[in-house]
Amino acid sequence: MVRKKGGKQLFMGKPRRNVTSLENQYTAEQAKIEHHRQSHKKRLIRRLSVFAVFAVIVSGLLISSMVSQASALEEKNAQKTQLEEKMAELKVQEENLRNEIIKLNDDEYIAKLARRDYFLSDSGEIIFTIPEDQPAGEQAAEAEEEDAE
Repeated sequence: MVRKKGGKQLFMGKPRRNVTSLENQYTAEQAKIEHHRQSHKKRLIRRLSVFAVFAVIVSGLLISSMVSQASALEEKNAQKTQLEEKMAELKVQEENLRNEIIKLNDDEYIAKLARRDYFLSDSGEIIFTIPEDQPAGEQAAEAEEEDAE
């Protein structure tokens, strides 16, 4: 504890003496070593700072790349599922068309199509067309109304 009394500095009740530093080879070497340590410490801190900044930049780039690749992968997976669904539909359509080809090679099926679509008939046949727009229940109700008249 340092106190001042009458212009003199007291240290723990005793007058304080000013100490002068020695200017010899040992103190010069110690000062030089201390200066070297301080400069080495500053360089180390600078190097670590530069490395940390570089690591942050590289990490940011890698994370950015990973996020963009993850979104691209998600888009590709969605596209893949959509194309798989379309492929399944096309396979069903292909199977139906193959069956249609097999049926078109049958003369009886061709005659049935000609009767249905083009109203062609064999000799002695009469073709009656029933409208398919109305459900069966409504057709029956109309038929009953016509009978009542």
